[in-house]
Amino acid sequence: QVQVVESGGGLVQAGGSLRLSCTASGSTFGAYAMAWFRQAPGNKREGVSCITRSGDITYYKDSVKGRFTISRDNAKNALYLQMNSLKPEDTAMYYCAAGLYCSGPGIPYTVGTWGQGTQVTVSS
Repeated sequence: QVQVVESGGGLVQAGGSLRLSCTASGSTFGAYAMAWFRQAPGNKREGVSCITRSGDITYYKDSVKGRFTISRDNAKNALYLQMNSLKPEDTAMYYCAAGLYCSGPGIPYTVGTWGQGTQVTVSS
């Protein structure tokens, strides 16, 4: 099992930046692909970005390419999402998740439990 805790969200103006963090415990962090998901009110949860176990390959949702950067530090059991040039449409609850492999910007079969998420609100 993998337990995750997300942090780093907040309220920011359009064009601003935030850096999300996710710390994992309970299993071997480096054994899993990791992804960031988000869910806005009334919408389904969607994959934003995924990174392979070693961190050598990354995937992004088209709408965040060039603005968001996913990274991981396996020694610290940590996952990050640097978000620049934020837009109001990026407003959502952001979650991290672990799984066996990436499928585009998401993970089709996650392991462990979902965390509480961290809220990102971008004002226009």
